[in-house]
Amino acid sequence: MSRRIGVFDRSGIESLRKELRIDPHSVRQLRNDLFKHFLSDEDALSRFSAADRVAVHSLEMYHRRDSMFDGATKLLLKTAAGMLIESVILRVASGRTTLCVSSQIGCAAACDFCATGKMGIARNLAAAEILDQLLIAGQLLRTEKRSVRNVVFMGMGEPFHNEENLYQSLESLISQDLFHHSPTKVLISTVGIADAMIRCAKRFPKVNLALSLHSVRQDVREQLIPLARLYRLKQLRETVIEINALTGSPVMIEYLMLAGRNDSETDARELIEWVSGMSVHVNLIPYNPIDESPHLHGSDRPTREAFASRLKNEGIKTTLRYSLGHDIAAACGQLVRHENRHPPTVIQ
Repeated sequence: MSRRIGVFDRSGIESLRKELRIDPHSVRQLRNDLFKHFLSDEDALSRFSAADRVAVHSLEMYHRRDSMFDGATKLLLKTAAGMLIESVILRVASGRTTLCVSSQIGCAAACDFCATGKMGIARNLAAAEILDQLLIAGQLLRTEKRSVRNVVFMGMGEPFHNEENLYQSLESLISQDLFHHSPTKVLISTVGIADAMIRCAKRFPKVNLALSLHSVRQDVREQLIPLARLYRLKQLRETVIEINALTGSPVMIEYLMLAGRNDSETDARELIEWVSGMSVHVNLIPYNPIDESPHLHGSDRPTREAFASRLKNEGIKTTLRYSLGHDIAAACGQLVRHENRHPPTVIQ
């Protein structure tokens, strides 16, 4: 039996088309059905003459958990080798839907506040595995008459530790022939791999970048993010300014609010000074506790609101975020394979 070719393998699909003399329109129709309209596998393949030679997915659904309190859904997906990754669908009250995708199995960044970082790194995800998260989520959302508006690389892994597969994914994501997703609706979050951030800005200037900052005190940042020893605050500040010049767009500054660590008036003042002269949008994020870091505690709401007001009063664009998916371990920093400890029933 001939090897089945993955739908994301452009050269492989083209070779198959030539081998079987398939009408190019038939290939375009298959791609439109899957990547733009998110039809079911069965419906999309029913109109393709070589359906038995094509593999639609590189991942399979293993388990789904829906929040009882908000619009979050965690998808636990299994690779061909049996390893588990997570994607999260966030349905916000405005009606917009965001998909948080993973770029690695585990993460080597080992941030103190992140459950995924406590896993260590298993391996990088292939571009097809990254893209299949969007396809699976899109097919699921189609049954709800919804679609993915924003794609954020904020799931498992440091995206710039899987740089080439990340870029292949971005190319397919924004390609008119494939997903044709607007690059301005894509966000890549990084702990601050400075040189990769600049490479990305040059290659994909319309894709948004987010810097996981969390403190502008070098010693505090190193305690929270071990990689801060390699990419220091001075270099990151220069990097943000260069990205502003390259793209003409603001960089998102992610700031996790931690009680007694980075939430004082002095911290606010130092953050204001650090972002001076930059084009940024500060996201103040509530901390979601993890068992592995009992010494960390989130700032209370009045403290978060006072911190946000201080930044806004200085003219800094600031958003005070509220967490989704907390009850299903799908919120920021909670993406970890809890199900490996207590496996759920597999979805057939």
